[in-house]
Amino acid sequence: MIIIYYTYLVLLGISALNVLYWLVFSVAGRLGRADDSDVISSPSVFRKIGVLIPAYKEDTVIVDSVTENLKQNYPADRFELIVIADSFQPQTLAKLATMPVKVLQVSFEVSTVAKAINSALSRLPLDQYDILMVSDADNHMAPDFLSRINNAFAQGWRAVQGHRVAKNINTSVAVLDAISEEINNHIFRKASRVLGLSSATIGSGMAFEPNSMKAAMATQNTIGGYDKELETNIVISGNTIAYLEDAFIYDEKVANRAVFQNQRTRWVAAQWQFVKVYFWTGIREILRGHWGAGFKVIQAVFLPKILLLGLLAACIGMGGLTGQSMLWKIPLVLLLVLCGSLAISVPAHLWKRITFRELLLIPLLLLSFVRAVLNMRKAFKRFIHTPHTNTSSTRVP
Repeated sequence: MIIIYYTYLVLLGISALNVLYWLVFSVAGRLGRADDSDVISSPSVFRKIGVLIPAYKEDTVIVDSVTENLKQNYPADRFELIVIADSFQPQTLAKLATMPVKVLQVSFEVSTVAKAINSALSRLPLDQYDILMVSDADNHMAPDFLSRINNAFAQGWRAVQGHRVAKNINTSVAVLDAISEEINNHIFRKASRVLGLSSATIGSGMAFEPNSMKAAMATQNTIGGYDKELETNIVISGNTIAYLEDAFIYDEKVANRAVFQNQRTRWVAAQWQFVKVYFWTGIREILRGHWGAGFKVIQAVFLPKILLLGLLAACIGMGGLTGQSMLWKIPLVLLLVLCGSLAISVPAHLWKRITFRELLLIPLLLLSFVRAVLNMRKAFKRFIHTPHTNTSSTRVP
């Protein structure tokens, strides 16, 4: 019983700190605005934008994505789609060759997004671009996306994260994945900016000044999750990352538990490796008074929301075993506070998609997440690819 009691106290303390973090940021996101509140309607300069599209075996979606992303209301001669093609079929390459895009073929013994992007950065004439943006192979940019990126750079920003939203909500898993992403947008991006911190990046829909991006990509230590290193290096170099809430880019959400588990395995492994490499760098930045840069690393230590829900449920159970009512009531209150914090972070249009089926699925996804944590070593040696399908866009926002 003593072991249960002290384990309970440790887990409760960790949970309380995490709940406080989620509460503060969820409220902050409701009280402030993102960085695109004042939109420049008639830009005087259309900056040349290169859109990097790293793609590994994405034959199923790439042609459709390129077709959609060419439909920008931005001057056609002022942006260029650059497909970084890794392990594509010859027929796919032939189709791309007929389209107004640049194709850079790459091949690696162990493929990663970071290697693909760094290869492109070494081969492209960076002085021909004012802005470099990254888009996933399945992503569809809203027609005004590049215009909003251009407007942000006109306001003086040199690093920008757009608003990535769900392209599909065709299954219960996809609905919950879409909700999870919007909560992250609210907490890690919008709320961070409201509190004076840099927005977190998300791997796509992000844009940078070319030379700053190349310098920030020069030292990549993880197989997956390159965007966290890129984000941290950008902030350490003195740049603040803006968040554009109205600049939409549509992303395919995972549709089943197996893909969810594989994707989270890659994410958990990337986060673990990132913390191992950058933790003391973050501490040094804080000691130097560079709170924004240091907090980027500290943020990565906080527990994912679904794991925190499970941890609080475990604390309630352990508290009940002690026979003292206060010991299960405290984590129950924390659980309610966390649920409230997450609830106010969900946009109204997704609340309409939640049914009893989605609520019943949460414990199963928690189990998948725990398995992802236990299997994360698989992602240390190889890149775990998330397969995409040619899913039509719902364009909910």
